[in-house]
Amino acid sequence: VQLQASGGGLVQAGGSLRLSCSASESTFSINVGWYHQAPGKQHELVAAVTTSGGAHYADSVKGRFTISRDNAKNTVYLQMNTLKPEDTGGYYCADIAKWRLGDYRWGQGTLVTVSS
Repeated sequence: VQLQASGGGLVQAGGSLRLSCSASESTFSINVGWYHQAPGKQHELVAAVTTSGGAHYADSVKGRFTISRDNAKNTVYLQMNTLKPEDTGGYYCADIAKWRLGDYRWGQGTLVTVSS
């Protein structure tokens, strides 16, 4: 399954964005994660949604970000509220199981820039 992120942009601190992760085929059988790559750093898992819709968050985004999925549309969303300058960076989505195997081939990401 190829996953591509979109929806990024420039926003002021405290603002909101909604990112979309579109899949090339059905995603109902995979757990999907959203990853943040700050400038000069590695990808960090910030939110994950299971096949049953269960959500998990990194402490850094808990209470501010909401992950959800629409299997009918093969899309996973990341609603980002109360954005902070440290949220700036690339955002990518991935099949968590494949990512854990290592050497993951990342799809298209989307850039989020939060100005202070």
